[in-house]
Amino acid sequence: MGVHDAPAWLVPAFTRNVAEAGGTAPVEQVRRTAEDLLERWTRPERHFHNLRHLVDVLARVDELDEEAHHPELVRLAAWYHGAVFDSAERKAYANRGGEDEAASAVLAREQLTGLGVPETQAQRVADLVSALIRHSPDVRDSDCAVLCDADLAMLATEPQRYKAYLQDVRAEYAHLPVADYVRARLRILHKLLARPSLFVSPLAQPWEEPARQNVSAELQRLEKEMARLEKAEADQAADRAGDQQQAGPEGPTNGSTATPARRD
Repeated sequence: MGVHDAPAWLVPAFTRNVAEAGGTAPVEQVRRTAEDLLERWTRPERHFHNLRHLVDVLARVDELDEEAHHPELVRLAAWYHGAVFDSAERKAYANRGGEDEAASAVLAREQLTGLGVPETQAQRVADLVSALIRHSPDVRDSDCAVLCDADLAMLATEPQRYKAYLQDVRAEYAHLPVADYVRARLRILHKLLARPSLFVSPLAQPWEEPARQNVSAELQRLEKEMARLEKAEADQAADRAGDQQQAGPEGPTNGSTATPARRD
């Protein structure tokens, strides 16, 4: 899905949210900012954290917006929450993957203030984006809870779509060796299941059980895969040790005894 495939309502919706947040810039300038964001969300290295994900998060915010005090700011935070993305190997997948919330928050503050949004409102959007670094919202902050719940809602989708989500996430990190990726994913799944609740806002509570079922099923599959990978690694290590032992300190032998050269 590229920029030209973006739903027609996205740019007008962003323009409306900026105006609701107090933005004073001309409409054309706001539209250009929206188009810049869409270009970011449609870059080819994004397989899951792409335009489809943005649309999904915005749709989930719509489902939960009765819980939000400032839904327009939550929607703007959704636009920016993964605007800066880098799945390069130097990024630790287990630590939130390629979404750079800190850099995205800076981008949000800079762009929104540039559109005439008051500093307090722009900073609030940036703070909401930054909250996704930990993804553990204060239950008293309903706006933050709505954004975090909307971002995690994919966990509660039907099993076939969850499977597609896993394939897309793996594609974003195809450069990582399988064992490294599986170990990182296992750490994420254990952290998720250790939480008392995956979702905070009341309207998101029906998502809790299907999300835990999906995560638990994935965890079981990956634990079996990790066991196979570790066994294969152990077998390879044993084979290498056996080869070295057979070679000995003077190099490999062919099983024959060398005959000293005859002196005449």
